[in-house]
Amino acid sequence: MKKILYLATTALLFSACGEKEASVSDIISQGDLESIRAKKSELSEQQKSIEAELHKLDSVISTMSRDEKLPLVTTVTAKAAQFDHFLELQGNVKTKQNVLVYPEMSGTLQRVYVKEGQKVSAGQILATIDDGGMSSQLSQLKTQAALSKTTFERRERLWEQKIGSEIEYLSAKTNYEAAEDAIKQAESQLGKSTIRAPFSGIIDDVIKDQGTVVSPGPGSEVFRIVNLSDMYIEVDVPETYLDGIKVGKEAKVYFPVLGDTITTKVRQTGNFINPSNRAFTIEIPVPNKKGNIKPNLTAKVNINDYTSEDAIVIPQSIISENAEGDQYVFIAELDGGENEAILKKSIIQTGKTQGSQIEVLSGISDGDHIIEEGARSVKDGQKVQILNDETDEQ
Repeated sequence: MKKILYLATTALLFSACGEKEASVSDIISQGDLESIRAKKSELSEQQKSIEAELHKLDSVISTMSRDEKLPLVTTVTAKAAQFDHFLELQGNVKTKQNVLVYPEMSGTLQRVYVKEGQKVSAGQILATIDDGGMSSQLSQLKTQAALSKTTFERRERLWEQKIGSEIEYLSAKTNYEAAEDAIKQAESQLGKSTIRAPFSGIIDDVIKDQGTVVSPGPGSEVFRIVNLSDMYIEVDVPETYLDGIKVGKEAKVYFPVLGDTITTKVRQTGNFINPSNRAFTIEIPVPNKKGNIKPNLTAKVNINDYTSEDAIVIPQSIISENAEGDQYVFIAELDGGENEAILKKSIIQTGKTQGSQIEVLSGISDGDHIIEEGARSVKDGQKVQILNDETDEQ
């Protein structure tokens, strides 16, 4: 290219000299050093002038040519789709069946039938307390009751035959009923010597050893029993989300310690706003099929508080902001050439954010091609070339 330019320049120089000026050969043949130097200086100035003009022509040609270099950008296509927003909160796992089992009567812990970690059923005997002779007393009462019953039945038959006095009949009846009541009271009292499981679950802790003297009241708990099948998470939700959090809303629960995520739904919402933190409490049931979820385990809870069936969602990274605080994007409008487009700056209104995506409420329509890579180095009305446009891939 340089050789061609040099030849063209030389030809123009010789042409410019014409017939009126002495040729270079003539001046050289004269042998005058000053003339030779003057001619060289003259030709150098003419060369610089011609090169400047050529540069201007090259610039115009580059601008007007269809092969001009355009900024390269990529786009994403705006599509209307369902958008779910999740509120992220933290809660603790709880169970309503996590209780300490206390004795109902005083005495020596005669026998313990279970051990820690054992599964038990509701009503199963866990331990017995020395009844202090109550079993013998109950046997005596039953013997007396049997005699009272026999006496009453005889008096009743005689009374039906109009034999004997009414007082004798009523007295026998009263004695029999009193004996039955005494048996029931004794059985009830004796039943307190047996400690039973209040519900089905797991013995989490055996607190008192066999042979220990126990009594009703604080400090005398014998067992801790926990039911891990009916777990739930209690979460405090800010009052600003009162309209968005309802019973039946989807919730995703992540347990950082376990590295496990489950999907469930809101079971209950509170009806009281706590004035100390301006929040209301909700309950989220937690299936525990593996049995690895424990009470007081920390959980991250994502609750679906907003859903739009026909939303435009784009990456947050492609949004810019002007000096006035307005958010905007560039929309590529195809210009007829192969993957060439003219950019249009569009002011947008945004809604909720979910991860790296954001909902666009206005300023973008379904099917618009939004500039993704290269958005920071272009301007409104500029012509660009699109690479890897999503519309070409589908």
